[in-house]
Amino acid sequence: MFSIRRYQDSDWPAIWALLHATFQTGDTYAYAPDSSEAAIHTAWVELPMATYVACAPDGQLLGTYVLKQNQPGLGAHVSNCGYVVAPAAQGQGVASAMCEHSQQEARAMGFLAMQFNLVVATNQRAVRLWQHLGFAVVGRLPRAFRHQRLGLVDALVMYKELGV
Repeated sequence: MFSIRRYQDSDWPAIWALLHATFQTGDTYAYAPDSSEAAIHTAWVELPMATYVACAPDGQLLGTYVLKQNQPGLGAHVSNCGYVVAPAAQGQGVASAMCEHSQQEARAMGFLAMQFNLVVATNQRAVRLWQHLGFAVVGRLPRAFRHQRLGLVDALVMYKELGV
């Protein structure tokens, strides 16, 4: 079992290690593989409305996610999230639980919908999970992601109304 809670400053070393390793692969996130720790801290902790962590009972980091407005102003009623699961925790329901948690948190913050702007189409595991959780593919962006191994691949825009 695991729990999901708000980020604490003491979580950063474990989050940075996870994010750095994930972004270096260049296959699921648009962050440059050589992004600095300071840049990722700004993007993952300082700019979002909230950052969360999923932890095992012993405190080990299993995953993390951010919750923010998808757009400012007249688009601020739609939320956006990004999720990363530790490789050792994949297949244990962490991403699913974080996504469900994020929807509850988004509703509590008054968001009416959630949108994922750049789901890499070759990340079929994520696409299937988001669809299973009620997200629809509402757009395909041809060759919008520069995959480190596969070159230019499509990205998907996925959307779900939160029923607030």
